[in-house]
Amino acid sequence: MVLLAVFSIALVAGCQTTRKSGYLAVQEQGSFAIGGTVITAAGKFDPIAHGAFNPGKQSSEGQTLHGDHAFVIYQKPVNARKLPLVFWHGYGQSMRTWQTTPDGREGFQNIFLRRRFSVYNIDQPRRGNAGRSTKPMNITAAPDDQLWFGIFRLGIGREFFQGVQFSKAPKILDQFFRQIVPDTGPIDFEVNTNAVSELFDKIAEGVLVTHSHSGGMGWLTALKNPKIKAIVSYEPGSNFIFPEGEVPETIPYVGGALKASGVALSDFKRLTQIPIVIYYGDFIPEQPVQTPGQEQWRAALIMAKKWRDVVNKHGGDVTLVHLPEIGIKGNTHFPMSDLNNLEIANLMSKWLKEKGLDQ
Repeated sequence: MVLLAVFSIALVAGCQTTRKSGYLAVQEQGSFAIGGTVITAAGKFDPIAHGAFNPGKQSSEGQTLHGDHAFVIYQKPVNARKLPLVFWHGYGQSMRTWQTTPDGREGFQNIFLRRRFSVYNIDQPRRGNAGRSTKPMNITAAPDDQLWFGIFRLGIGREFFQGVQFSKAPKILDQFFRQIVPDTGPIDFEVNTNAVSELFDKIAEGVLVTHSHSGGMGWLTALKNPKIKAIVSYEPGSNFIFPEGEVPETIPYVGGALKASGVALSDFKRLTQIPIVIYYGDFIPEQPVQTPGQEQWRAALIMAKKWRDVVNKHGGDVTLVHLPEIGIKGNTHFPMSDLNNLEIANLMSKWLKEKGLDQ
């Protein structure tokens, strides 16, 4: 057993934030790679000619490349609950999403560890600590902070929405922008879902917790692996899957269109066998607006409601919670790190208890 002194403190000097300290009794912790592949170049390796590191000039003949794996860190508390939580980040993000909030408070990784859940936090293949890709990709350096500020629904440009649950201190926003990480290879759903499925094979049954872009991949992973016993999905934005013949029409919005896809009903029914909850935050318009950052979430929420109804029609158990409708206002696309993230975590804990997933 390892006793860890855990202190939730500000990451930036001068930040005003609630500080909480306390000991966590951790039975086991560590990290590992999961999934991935190995490719081998043709030819024969020459340890003399190819043995010196010479970037851009050395030959790959006869050599191997290990890549396309996920990277996982985990902690198991003393007296852990039966089912662990597996946290999967969204687009342009890494496991950092779940670790610590931009203003230095505890993230879901520690919040739920304190609640006696074993936690597994992943970087998906070709992202973050799992950056070794078997496919090349050109990484650009185009300024785009204001684009993400809008897509993540903090506001428009650099002007925050009124009542947003996010610190307006410039240094906090600086921390938030520095969470964004590039893809080091093309996004491949098969590679990503295979890695996460293999993780569940390793750890046995558990609850998958997704955010944004991983939401759609979460449904696909659940089709592959019955060891996923439930899904908590924060703001899934795309890749909703329906039974063939029941795929809804594409939803147009300013700046794009949201399409769903179809799978065989026999496969789709796997999603009816587990409880699923979906959460969406605030600042999602009910009618079309001229800001694409908000518009895509209007379409996502409409599609998510259609998806909920179809899953439940086939005997499923999907709950969709639009936070403003239950009186929780101001949340961004990142409710797990907003100023009220404890309130958001409490909602998830309540749902886990209601579904008998916190034994």
